[in-house]
Amino acid sequence: MTTDVTIVVATRNRRHQLLSLLPRHTAPVIMVDNGSDDGTPAAVAREFPGVRVVELGRNAGAGAARNVGVGLARTPYVAFADDDSYWAPGALDRAAALLRRHPRTALLTGEVRVGAAARRDPVSAAMARAPLGTEPDAPGPTVLGFLACAVVLRRDAYRQVGGFAERLGTYGEEALLAMDLAAAGWNLAYVPELVAHHLPVPAGRDPRARRRVETRNRVLTAALRRPGSVLRAVVADAWRDPAGRAGLRDAARHSGWVLRHRRRLPVEVEAALVTLSRAGATAPLSAEVPEPVPSAAA
Repeated sequence: MTTDVTIVVATRNRRHQLLSLLPRHTAPVIMVDNGSDDGTPAAVAREFPGVRVVELGRNAGAGAARNVGVGLARTPYVAFADDDSYWAPGALDRAAALLRRHPRTALLTGEVRVGAAARRDPVSAAMARAPLGTEPDAPGPTVLGFLACAVVLRRDAYRQVGGFAERLGTYGEEALLAMDLAAAGWNLAYVPELVAHHLPVPAGRDPRARRRVETRNRVLTAALRRPGSVLRAVVADAWRDPAGRAGLRDAARHSGWVLRHRRRLPVEVEAALVTLSRAGATAPLSAEVPEPVPSAAA
């Protein structure tokens, strides 16, 4: 079992799938439960006594749950997994070795293989095209986005930038963290040999509600870090969809928070985001995608 990495799993009401995947984890696990009412915490504690179970008692969102898990971890590196994902054998040992060898790299994102057929997620295919190139001292192509179920990161770097913005909850919360790590001078790299398997549930979530939250978070992230021109483009795009318009209204309710926490990205990070946009690549929103639906580009 990997000893330098802790796996943090955020979950809510996915007891059966979580119980089936926990045996596949190859490092110590901290499971943070977001107010499940299906008996998840008790079942995990009973069947997997080696897993540390943390109950938040409410649905605080995936980002908040991961922040709690990282705060409790004592290893230098942390891997995230969802309740419908797991890391391939050997991936976490390799990730730890790469992070030791590349001290300027804060985050490694691996290749996501989706479903029983283990098809490569389009996010991974986009990252492999490496529109930002590869830094000389990095283990793979530079990225400015990731799917949370497929990252291994340096715990100190995560804590340095404050982790996930808990106000963003779940869906699209990764983009802001990626920007903040890059703004702090850290490299983020795609390493395809690190494989994460994602077995998404094809039903059970409300797609319109999800689009609403994704839009809210996309708008808030742009308002917090990007130029006004980018924010205007994001708003215009959201306005075309009824769920997007609802997301815009939700975002407006957080205007005071945005004003208190807004800070522009360094010129080089903003330029890299523009390069990604021109290359037709955008930051992924979430790994919570039913198998028949293509993921967003990275």
